[in-house]
Amino acid sequence: MKLKRISIVTLGCSKNEIDSELMMSILKDNNYIKAESLDEAEIIIVNTCGFIDKAKEESIETIWEMTKYKDEGNCKYLILAGCLAERYSQELMDEITDIDAIIGTGNIKEISSIIDEIEIKKERIKKIGSINTNYLEEVTRINFNTTEYVRISEGCDNFCTYCIIPKLRGKHRSRKIEDIVKEVKSLANNGTKEIILIGQNTSDYGIDLYGEYSLYKLLNQLNNINGISWIRVLYLYPDNFNDKLIQSMKDNEKVLKYVDIPLQHINNNVLKRMNRRTCKEDIGILINKLRHEIPDIVIRTTFIVGFPGETEEEFDELYNFIKDIEFDRLGVFTYSKEEDTPAYNLPNQIEDEIKEIRKDKIMILQQELSEKIMTNKVGKIFDVLIEELSEENLYIGRTYMDSPDIDGVVYVNSSQDIELGSFIKVKITDSLEYDLIGEAIK
Repeated sequence: MKLKRISIVTLGCSKNEIDSELMMSILKDNNYIKAESLDEAEIIIVNTCGFIDKAKEESIETIWEMTKYKDEGNCKYLILAGCLAERYSQELMDEITDIDAIIGTGNIKEISSIIDEIEIKKERIKKIGSINTNYLEEVTRINFNTTEYVRISEGCDNFCTYCIIPKLRGKHRSRKIEDIVKEVKSLANNGTKEIILIGQNTSDYGIDLYGEYSLYKLLNQLNNINGISWIRVLYLYPDNFNDKLIQSMKDNEKVLKYVDIPLQHINNNVLKRMNRRTCKEDIGILINKLRHEIPDIVIRTTFIVGFPGETEEEFDELYNFIKDIEFDRLGVFTYSKEEDTPAYNLPNQIEDEIKEIRKDKIMILQQELSEKIMTNKVGKIFDVLIEELSEENLYIGRTYMDSPDIDGVVYVNSSQDIELGSFIKVKITDSLEYDLIGEAIK
């Protein structure tokens, strides 16, 4: 009797969430069903993350945890997918004998046939193919939430010296505009109101298909889709953030005045060692231009501290830049020494204790800056997307300034019931370090 009940455990970023949804969509088309719980799942797929050490540790722990369902539950087959599986396929096979199959990041469209192969051959399978295979153009979505991620490209051509992603995900490949538009229309028809465009580097969108950086063209078309209220863009590298894109963000009312630009550092020597294709001067020009052209824009960024060779003076330059610029949203990572990356063998590796001290110093600064920025929102009125009701009878939502899971929220008092997934006007009455408090306007 053919096994039917599938459960997928997803780790890591939103790109992995989309891969998991694609696999489940393919499996549903082949008459598999989603298991109600891990206990009843006959097949468990773990979609792993292998980006940095903490992500790898979480993936390994989860895999071992899933093996117990082969002993205590109904699980017959345990399958691994995602970046960790791609990167360490043989080591995982050798170490964890309960693994029945491993599929690479370029093989997710083969998931159904791989399960068939396991059942027929009754042997362990490793299917790691070309990571530069074409991305699935025709995307059948099975989840229709108020907010949904939409992948517009796969892979990356940047080859930053600290990053393993190009080796795991391949070169940059854009999806066609018409395929993305079709997917977003389907989401809108099924109740989605906010779409978040993602890729390894979204500002490179379209260069491979259309001969020019074409994110602005995509935004122009998505802005016309009925039912969609918010269009948010993440992972915009600064290199190719051109004037046409700025104008598109400025002109299209549904495109949120919010940009996520991973800058990673500001000192030119560190940027060069990172193989970043930008410099401090260009970054400053871009930030000033964005704030001049779009006065209400919110800028989120991330930085890496403790990169090999980072001196106290180079760190101080980064710290002072952050202090001067006052980013609306900011995250900091300590450098993670990743095998098979050029930075792995760089001299003058920084001690973990120093990395943590530098990270904490920036986060304390950012908390102070954020508290000041949040205080300046008091008295203003914002559109808020209501997402949940707390036990304290406070509604919780987000403004255009807040990306889900990484930014803050708004706690909303209301004398009337509010439908989850709806937009309401909220007057801000108070603020916290990263969050806002407000009253619903009738």
